[in-house]
Amino acid sequence: MEINRREIYRYLGYGMHEADEAVTKLVEECLAELLEAAAPKSVTREFPLRLLPDHGIDFTCFQTRSKNLSKNLQDCERIILFAATLGAGVDVLIHRYNRIQMSKAVILQAAAAAVIEEYCDEVNKKLKADYEAKGLWLRPRFSPGYGDFPLECQVPVLTVLEAGKRIGITLTDSLLMAPSKSVTAVIGVSRKPHRCELGGCEVCGKKDCAYRR
Repeated sequence: MEINRREIYRYLGYGMHEADEAVTKLVEECLAELLEAAAPKSVTREFPLRLLPDHGIDFTCFQTRSKNLSKNLQDCERIILFAATLGAGVDVLIHRYNRIQMSKAVILQAAAAAVIEEYCDEVNKKLKADYEAKGLWLRPRFSPGYGDFPLECQVPVLTVLEAGKRIGITLTDSLLMAPSKSVTAVIGVSRKPHRCELGGCEVCGKKDCAYRR
């Protein structure tokens, strides 16, 4: 993967500021260790979609209600449920540095956040190419917890994908994923082209986030 270093520094809170040489060196060391520990995996499954009155959404395998996601899925007839993870090795690495070198632990957290997004983008690009070859167009991925899409939808998404068995993702009682550097999302499939390729910050309603692009 071609990792965007600017994303790592954004997660570290640098914004438009440049890091000094010592920090830059530490970031590269941490990134190398992270990529060695990571074992990226993903799983997808496609279902028919029905948009219901009052922003209801029927994914066939479960239903929910979300104004933001309904807007994202306009003109879509099917959806892809998506999950991806960097694997448990990344959590082990971060936990180790939490005990012995906090500065590296902080950088590893930022680097892992950038790497999982880059991995998701790569998988999405391949999906996009595969579907466009069939005359279908994908909407930007939309994750539980974005806007008013309930975080509780993590449960049916991971269950339907058999994510625990297939790629090792489980949920805690507080709906946090383990391994921690994991992502779930819904991707709309439409017969109509769509110009919007935005994801991440651009589809999140939290305008006051310190890490917003």
